[in-house]
Amino acid sequence: MCGIAGRVNFKSGAPVPASMIAGMCDLIAHRGPDGDGCWVDGPVGFGHRRLAIIDLSPAGRQPMATADGRVHITFNGEIYNFQALRGELESKGHRFRTRTDTEVLLAAYLEYGVDCLSKLRGMFAFAIWDSAARRLFIARDRAGKKPLHYLVDKDGIAFASEPKAFLADPSFEPVPCLPALAEYMTYQYVPRPLSAFEGVSKLPPAHYLLVEDGKVSVNRYWKLSYGQKARMSDDEACEALISELREAVRLRLISDVPLGAFLSGGVDSSLIVALMAEQTSRVKTFSIGFEESKFDELPYARLVAERYDTAHCEFVVRPDATEIIPKLVWHYNEPYADASAIPTYYVSQMTRQHVTVALNGDAGDENFGGYSRYLLDAATERFDRLPQALRRGISAVAEQIPVGLRTQSLPNRTARWVKRISEDPSRRYARRTMHFQPEVRAEVSTPAFAEAAARRGPFDAVLESCRVSDATDAVDAMLDMDVNHYLPDCLLVKVDIASMAHGLEARSPMLDHVFMEFAASLPSHMKIRGRVTKYILKRAAEPFLPHDNIYRAKRGFSIPLAPWFQREFGVYASDILLDGRLARRGYFRMDVIARLLDEHRRGVNMWQKELWNLLILEWWHRMFIDDRPREAAARMPVVVAAQEAVR
Repeated sequence: MCGIAGRVNFKSGAPVPASMIAGMCDLIAHRGPDGDGCWVDGPVGFGHRRLAIIDLSPAGRQPMATADGRVHITFNGEIYNFQALRGELESKGHRFRTRTDTEVLLAAYLEYGVDCLSKLRGMFAFAIWDSAARRLFIARDRAGKKPLHYLVDKDGIAFASEPKAFLADPSFEPVPCLPALAEYMTYQYVPRPLSAFEGVSKLPPAHYLLVEDGKVSVNRYWKLSYGQKARMSDDEACEALISELREAVRLRLISDVPLGAFLSGGVDSSLIVALMAEQTSRVKTFSIGFEESKFDELPYARLVAERYDTAHCEFVVRPDATEIIPKLVWHYNEPYADASAIPTYYVSQMTRQHVTVALNGDAGDENFGGYSRYLLDAATERFDRLPQALRRGISAVAEQIPVGLRTQSLPNRTARWVKRISEDPSRRYARRTMHFQPEVRAEVSTPAFAEAAARRGPFDAVLESCRVSDATDAVDAMLDMDVNHYLPDCLLVKVDIASMAHGLEARSPMLDHVFMEFAASLPSHMKIRGRVTKYILKRAAEPFLPHDNIYRAKRGFSIPLAPWFQREFGVYASDILLDGRLARRGYFRMDVIARLLDEHRRGVNMWQKELWNLLILEWWHRMFIDDRPREAAARMPVVVAAQEAVR
């Protein structure tokens, strides 16, 4: 785990200043507190911030070059099968000077070229400069665990783990991308390839970028397939699942530094801890809780910690808006409104005080169907078989039922569901993942903002993934959409940023691409069975975990945001959103925002998601657009830098 940055002026041929590369790395120094490196050769410059995990010696320093100096690399991530790959390459005549996976990756490129990606099992974002071929090769791992941003300008291309690194380039002007901000409002994150900054793009997961002969191309190299289904009994599937997951965990225990695990008390992280306990000495586990008992899962985490005698640490979140929001906005680089970033940030901070690597249970829901919305859409699939004219008629009748967008009574939720059964299934499913429903976004937006943001519709991101899916039923189609969007663009961003803010490496066995391919091969009835979500995973976990950890109602990593906005955050949010600066941007109707604040305070309608969304957007605008962080801020502690940037 590290931070990478670089620039290649393939258009102008202008030399890349070493000071600029160093400045880019300074702005992402938190990702690699153990060292830094810079290599510049005329129009090419690579930078690196190191978090030492494998081979802690100076030999592992990056950017790294081949023995002949022809090829250079800057690399962020872990190649978990590097030892086996090293043996394969040694049999082909390659010799190694270090014990690092970085050098193995370099040799794999020399041997296989771009096809080396098919050999890699791990999480990665890297850039390779091949001076003989005059080729820049940038790639990102299959699931999208590690981030990579890039921009193409008049001189060439720049890239970095985080877009704030581009602020070190005096020619980069941070300008908001309004279509991206509109999609952020809808989904609580900016879907790739967009970025909140005009001109900056995200390299999609499972893609690589080539710069050759003055041309930039982006290509996909892997796609999870749901087409071919395995034929096995439930017992056989449970046995195979544990075998595949045990191997994924084993690979992620390779480390030259202390490691532990996040433990929420849910089935996913608990099963990871159980399999870790089989293969290593006493596991260190870390959990987060809340004073509000409805949201507190610490008792369930303790059950697992006691069963496996882990060295267990806990932290209780008490919100302090003025303390946490500037940190989150600075580290997340662009507006990001998944409020569970708060406990993720705190548990990462606590964990880093004890270990350098932490395993987690990410992707259990996306692999096996863990969200309640899967149940609802699986049930709705029967209505999709009705003639479209009949479904439209049912929806038209339901439209006559008065219902508020935020009224959560069963009759109102049922009415909203009936109104939408005539919609395309992918659009209907997308609605369930939205922060701002299109109707509310339209109401709160000024005509000028709505027009500027209209280059992309609120459903475009989801519909694009549907066009390349080979799923043949509703459950697989929903899983495919989440694996392509919600997982990499939201959940993995949350964990990567929160963990790397503290120099902590997060490893996710259920994101192992071999394990994901196995999960995708299981038929849908093994994932959703009746009213049971994640059926086969839960059954496989029964020998390892207490019953309550497996079959209790799912809470997710949620936080008590609604009551916070009625108490601590409410006054703070009003002060920020209604102080006049947001109004002068011309994005939103302030009377509507004032109404949302008032309705939430009085409990008439719960608008906590929308209000948090707007609050984070305004803070981002002030920090990154209104007052571009000064160059000197790059050399300050990051929290001070964030606060200085806003003053």
